[in-house]
Amino acid sequence: MTSKKTPAAGSPLDPRPSTLDPAPDYEAEYNNRARVPDHQTVMARWRETGEAARAATPPTELRYGPGEREVMDLFSAGDAAPIAVFLHGGYWQALDRKWFSGLAPALNAHGVSLAIPSYDLAPSVRLGRILRQVREAVEAVRARTGSRPVVFGHSAGGHMAAGMLSEARASAAVAISGVFDLTPLIPTSLNIALRLDAAEAAALSPIHWPVPNGSTPGGTILDCLVGADESPEFLRQSKMMADLWAAQGVETRYEALPGLNHFTVLDPLFDKDSAMVKRIVELARG
Repeated sequence: MTSKKTPAAGSPLDPRPSTLDPAPDYEAEYNNRARVPDHQTVMARWRETGEAARAATPPTELRYGPGEREVMDLFSAGDAAPIAVFLHGGYWQALDRKWFSGLAPALNAHGVSLAIPSYDLAPSVRLGRILRQVREAVEAVRARTGSRPVVFGHSAGGHMAAGMLSEARASAAVAISGVFDLTPLIPTSLNIALRLDAAEAAALSPIHWPVPNGSTPGGTILDCLVGADESPEFLRQSKMMADLWAAQGVETRYEALPGLNHFTVLDPLFDKDSAMVKRIVELARG
């Protein structure tokens, strides 16, 4: 891989916060549950819509590994339907596939199947192990369909969706409220479970991974979406990732969605007529 110069500190393409600005309060910036007092209400809606979707159309359970959580749900729109894979959030330490079954009806309505894998959680496993599980899940979908799927994900899932595109495992990626540079998480309470040190955080941050390009067999489209009401750090992370990869030839798109926070940013995925759903459908069909 050809080495590239690091952009000057404070430039739009610099992954580091400007040295001219005071260091952000990373705990306040990245602790989204503390930042959004009504997050439990939003998450209860995720659970309720998920249960309703599973009751209406029970998914097919597909195993991608021997572990208890190495399983995914497939909500099929037909044998020949294009497929998308959703990677859930929870800072790699919470939730599972069943929380997000409610995303399936909107995509199925457009003839797109949806696969949602669970994976092991920190602190039981390290983040590197979770990434390996996600790779295995995405590769299992590819083996089943014969083509690379669109991968989209939220928060921790946005981080992993970008990683799957970097590794040419996805035909395109939509990263919603992703964390692409893990270093700011080190001094926060979120790292109690993750146990990241500086070397591991750098190694597992997609901003340092190879950029997909026309010579690789995978896709070269990355959308970075974020709620406009999220913390400045989440806005910075998505804009930074889109700019860094765009400067190296990737077709990227950055959008801060008005009126949405880190939890309500998923609301459009429950609406079959939303721009977010239509974009994923477009990418899946493409």
